[in-house]
Amino acid sequence: MKLLFIGDIVSNPGLSVVKKFLPIIKKEYEPDFVIANAENAEGGRGVSFETLNILQASGCDFFTSGDHVFWQKNSEDLLDKFPIIRPANYPVETPGFGYKIVDTANDKRILIINAMGRTFLNERLDDPFRKIDEILEITSSQKIDLRVVDFHAEATSEKLAMGFYLDGRVDIVVGTHTHIPTCDQMQLPKGTFYVSDLGMCGNIDSVLGVKKEIIIDLFLTARNQRFTWEEAGRKAFRSVFVDTVSNVIKRIDYED
Repeated sequence: MKLLFIGDIVSNPGLSVVKKFLPIIKKEYEPDFVIANAENAEGGRGVSFETLNILQASGCDFFTSGDHVFWQKNSEDLLDKFPIIRPANYPVETPGFGYKIVDTANDKRILIINAMGRTFLNERLDDPFRKIDEILEITSSQKIDLRVVDFHAEATSEKLAMGFYLDGRVDIVVGTHTHIPTCDQMQLPKGTFYVSDLGMCGNIDSVLGVKKEIIIDLFLTARNQRFTWEEAGRKAFRSVFVDTVSNVIKRIDYED
């Protein structure tokens, strides 16, 4: 199968590059399925009906998320109305689901799991390693052609540990959250495709999408700052393409 994984879509600049470049990429690479991390699509934090509709119209088939998925008002309602999942290691009472099995247009079934790291991020969450074990056990009797994990985490050490932990048990592990693309895309020893971070679709004349002056002032003063998302300047589209038949994993990045 051919899959395209789009990194964290951040505010209006992220939406604009997805609308511009995704149709071009789909025409050239012909992916069977497109997954995007949309947790920052609505104004830099969260998701909304409007942004998910825009991304679907642009060619995204499915959405993963992370620590900002519940940021916007009534965001819980989206989890029932759109093909989107939240991190599986939230408490069991949390709305939504942490994994789904989806059918593709070419009659394949994909298990998509979303989990969130705890190192430097949210130590109150359940253990993501054991939670993914649990999901793989629950779905072991299902007919599944491809198993995919979006691990939304801060520390590259935790991401790489997850990659090796799942090597040979899932087909693809991609990291999200840090907004910085990594160049370590590879196939692990037991066959799993891996990259530490897909990177950000958004403004690159910024600090992770936020106006750079605000973040510089934060470091200079050690005082909390109100974030404003940068709209002006260069934008980037960040993604990774995987072809499991040809054993190919490659970055597909554009700047605008």
